[in-house]
Amino acid sequence: MRKSARFMKAAGCLLLWFSLAGCAYSDILNEIPRDFAFPAQTSPASAEPQGSAPGQQFLAEQPPQGSAPEAQSSSEPPTQDSASVSQTSQALSRGSVQGGAVLQKKASLGESFLAEEADDFACRSLSEAEKVWYHEMEAVLGSFGEKVYLSKSGLQAGLGEKDIDRIFQCVLNDHPELFYVEGYSYVKYSREGVLTAVTFSGTYSMDRETALLRREEIESAAAEILAGIPAEASDYDKVKYVYETLITSTDYELQAPDNQNIYSVLVNRRSVCQGYAKATQYLLNRLGVECTLVLGTVENGEGHAWNLVNIDGSYYYMDTTWGDASYQLGDAGDGAGSAMPAINYDYLNITTQELARTHTVGGVVPMPSCTANEANYYVREGAWFESCDSGQLSRLFEQAAAESRMDVAVKCADAACYGEVVDFLIHKQKIFDLWKAAGTHIAYAQNEDQLSLTFWMTND
Repeated sequence: MRKSARFMKAAGCLLLWFSLAGCAYSDILNEIPRDFAFPAQTSPASAEPQGSAPGQQFLAEQPPQGSAPEAQSSSEPPTQDSASVSQTSQALSRGSVQGGAVLQKKASLGESFLAEEADDFACRSLSEAEKVWYHEMEAVLGSFGEKVYLSKSGLQAGLGEKDIDRIFQCVLNDHPELFYVEGYSYVKYSREGVLTAVTFSGTYSMDRETALLRREEIESAAAEILAGIPAEASDYDKVKYVYETLITSTDYELQAPDNQNIYSVLVNRRSVCQGYAKATQYLLNRLGVECTLVLGTVENGEGHAWNLVNIDGSYYYMDTTWGDASYQLGDAGDGAGSAMPAINYDYLNITTQELARTHTVGGVVPMPSCTANEANYYVREGAWFESCDSGQLSRLFEQAAAESRMDVAVKCADAACYGEVVDFLIHKQKIFDLWKAAGTHIAYAQNEDQLSLTFWMTND
């Protein structure tokens, strides 16, 4: 009997279930906003650091005489995704520290929250003078510090107000464990229009005691997750494990509390893109894998966060948020889409060229050109096609049946190959010959941006 296709669309959705949205704050790439300066009502002599965080003492030189202080503040801009998702699923039915010459000498910084495993990718992009300020800000933020003079060597090297924002962002990019940091403030001293001194303070969303309790919760949750991967696992296996584990254990939720930091993912299990990306970075750094935060925009111009990862000496992009079906489904909810596989592998270890089809890299940290594909998920799993090879397709679906898998995904090297595979599996319905264990109904989703197809069994 001739086989006919029955197509099923999720209500109110457009073509392609992987056409995803980004984050709601499109100004993520702009300079970090701050409340503009107000003149401090103190004399220069009285403007030395006061009110240090618990456990800190500072011995500071006086700012240059005649300098006029001004105070300014800034907060880290949130990265929050839009809930709108364009999605389609379809179905087929059979038959139918240095520090440098610093102005302050720190007698004690108290207990630091900085993680030894944190990768300094953003720091490495800075000049030597900028690294001095970076390490000073890092020490302040890692210990709930306040009112610390930044090194005079930075001013002598030409650093100024505009550099504070950028270096602060580099510190946060490298340190997902600073979950309590909300922003910063600084006081500048000028004489005859020339910047002569700067004091830097962190601003925090909670007190030290609360942060210590939350750090214990985070470390306990992280230890539980990391216990599931052997220490001798390859970098690829570690990256894949973290990607899959965070996706299956976290729900995408726009209104989740603490959704800009790792607490929301590791403890609350609800977050948005920046929470996903920082948790991915935190766990992989703990596993000894170089991973950093990437900020940018997506197709609709909205801000988004994802990761850059180093596997066996080559860089790749990964986007854990876009791998989560709870994000992909958005408000579509029920219907054919509800049976979709929980994990989308289209954004696990991809090249710059592949990323650029949907994402635009931004932020203050320059990113390398990613050209390797040896650690791409589809390449590693034997699901990468450079031609419509029926033998390779047959082996892939036979393996899925042997492993009792309920879904199979394939990716093509170019548009020509993709068109041939779509025609072979869908239009000619050869999928039924290859995946006999699937029964009478097979649903599928197409991602034309990434040239991939995902098939799964359904009873609908």
